[in-house]
Amino acid sequence: MESIKQLMNWYASNCDDDWEHTYSIKIQTIDNPGWSFKADIVDTEVEGKITFEESIDDDDDWYSIKSDGKTFKGYGDPKKLGFLLDKFAEFIKS
Repeated sequence: MESIKQLMNWYASNCDDDWEHTYSIKIQTIDNPGWSFKADIVDTEVEGKITFEESIDDDDDWYSIKSDGKTFKGYGDPKKLGFLLDKFAEFIKS
C-alpha cells in the first residue's frame, strides 16, 4: 500500500496545470496474462534517469523493468502488480 501512496504523491507533485495534460501513468492488464505499468518521467525530477533492464522469465514467475530516461516501464505476471509499483517507488526515491 505504501508504493501506491508514493505513486499518488509523485503524480500530485508533478501536476502543474501542464505536465498532466501531456504525460501520464498507465496501469493495464496484458494478455500474457499479466500487468503493464508505464510512467512518463519527462519534466520530472527523475527525467534522464536510465536503468538497465531488470528481468526474470520463468514460466508463471516473470517480470521486466526498464527506464530509458523518458519512460519507466514494467511488465509482470498476474501476481506482480504490487512488485512493479514497489520498483517504481524505489526508482523515484533514489
